[in-house]
This record gives sequence, C-alpha cells and structure tokens, in this order.
Amino acid sequence: MIRTAILGASGYVGGELLRCLAMHPQLAATRLFADSRAGQPLETVHPHLAPAYRGLSLERYDETILDEIDLVFAALPHGHSQRMAPAILERGVPFVDLGADFRLDDADSYKRWYGHAHEVPDLLDRFVYGIPELNREAIRGAKAVAAAGCYATAAILALKPLVDAGLVDAHSLVVDAASGVSGAGRELKESSAFNTADGSFTAYGLVSHRHTAEMEMALGATVLFTPHLVPMTRGILATCYGIAPAPCDPLRVLHDAYDNEAFVSVTSEAPATKWVSGSNGARVTARYDERTARVLALCAIDNLGKGAAGQMIQCANLMLGLDETAGLTSIGVYP
Repeated sequence: MIRTAILGASGYVGGELLRCLAMHPQLAATRLFADSRAGQPLETVHPHLAPAYRGLSLERYDETILDEIDLVFAALPHGHSQRMAPAILERGVPFVDLGADFRLDDADSYKRWYGHAHEVPDLLDRFVYGIPELNREAIRGAKAVAAAGCYATAAILALKPLVDAGLVDAHSLVVDAASGVSGAGRELKESSAFNTADGSFTAYGLVSHRHTAEMEMALGATVLFTPHLVPMTRGILATCYGIAPAPCDPLRVLHDAYDNEAFVSVTSEAPATKWVSGSNGARVTARYDERTARVLALCAIDNLGKGAAGQMIQCANLMLGLDETAGLTSIGVYP
C-alpha cells in the first residue's frame, strides 16, 4: 500500500479524503495531522468514519515523519502550505495541496489577489495546476500539484472548451456560482451558522473573490465572478455567460471535450447539485441564445468532491501512475 499522510485531517475536506481513501485499493491513510485536534481519536472527530479507521488518532505535524510517507495531501487554510512545502519537496514526496498557495503561476498575481507577498515564490513553478481534464499529461508523473479551487473548477469546466473553440468572447465572461455551506469550512463562523444561512441566499466577495484569478489564468480570459452562499450542505452550481461572436452549438463542443472523460458528463438538461453529491462527478450543459447573442453554460459539482477531495485523489492517481478513477465515483447520492 502507498502510505499517505493528510495535513488538515480534522476538516470537512480531510474527512472526505478519508472517506474516499477507505475505498481506494492502493492508497492508505496512515498518518493524520490536525494540530487543533491533536491527540483526539479519529472516531471522535469524524464519527462517520469510525468503522473504517478504528484505533487511529490525530497528531501534531512533525516533518520528520516524511521519511516514512509516500504521498502527502494538504487540506489546510490559506498560507500554511507555504511553510510546509519546502521540506516536503526537498524529500521528493509527492504532494497534492488544496490550499491556494501554489495555484497561481506568478508571485505578482498572488500578491495582488491575496494581499501579501508569497513566502517561497521560487517554488511556484514546481506545482502543476490540478484539474486533470485540463492538465492531465502535466499532472501525470508530477511531484507537486496544486488542486484547483472549488468555484474555479466548476467555472473552468463549463467554459474552457467554449473559450478554446472561440465560441465566446474571452473578455466578456460572467460567472455566478452558488455553494453549499460546507465550502466555508468546519470552523465556526457567524456567516455560515445555521441561524444566518438557513432560509437565506446571499452574495459575497463582490468583484474580489480570489478564485477569479484561477479562472482567468486557466481560461486566458477576463471574468466577472460573483459567489453566493445557498442554504444546503454541499454542492456548487456555476452559471456562466459570454458574448458569442456568431451563432454556435456549444453543447456539441462540450460533448467533443468531455465524452471520453470519466468524471465530466454532458447533459441536455440543466444540472442539479444533487446529481453529483458525494461524488467526483461534474455535470455540464450549454445553450446558445439567439435573442441576446450569448452563450449560457452550467456546471454542477460537489464542492467537497470534484471541488476538493475527489479531485485531489484523481490528481494523486495520475501522479503515481495508478488508475485515474481508483477510489472515486461519478455517481451521486440521491435523494
């Protein structure tokens, strides 16, 4: 078995990684790190995982354990990976990071969107941007991958084939996306508390949300992005718009791009987040609107699945030469 460490094992993404790894034929979660919960049994932190991980406890991170680890997953708050990456990369341990620290390809963009200088800018070019449907060959065999953000994943999957085919003006893109409350993480916050979120629908991060940078980098485009919080536990629905230079058939272009993909499927119907809940699947569709000369594209994903833990495992499978689909499913849990 491939010995795997999880940094940030106590969070929602850490729990989802563990759930998927329990079904993986070759990756085994052997060391679980969560400084805030160090010493606690895993079954106390994630009761739903107790049958698969009896006897495991969370630990405080110590880089000396890297000598006995074959793969590292990091699901940490922004900023933490910059301090941990040098030691991991120095030892040559394959590293999949979900934080935003290494997603952007230059230090100036990072400073602009995150408000401070990158601590290890010389490592930025060591990381491959982690959406396998875009960068499969670069991810295959890579030592370091920065898994894409959840909102960015949904928007990029919906728009990338259309931009590349010239069906939309790359500088006219608008993305409205709604996420479940688990996207805010496990830490208690007033904005995501039940009394605040239940029965409400709100926009946030107006014209400044950091996932905009990833979208623009991957699409080679200009994007106006507005995220929304919807009172459900998990899922993202991205609704994307762009001006079409000419009449077109965007659904055909999506079929051409994704019909051979294991996790992205094209539907003629408007996708729903329930279709992909609990999975690494993504459902996309698109329309050309003759009246407004615009293209409408939609993508539904699970923010903890294809938007986080599922995509991390998909990337790791490629990095290690395993079956890309190992431990993952595109089939959602319904209802």
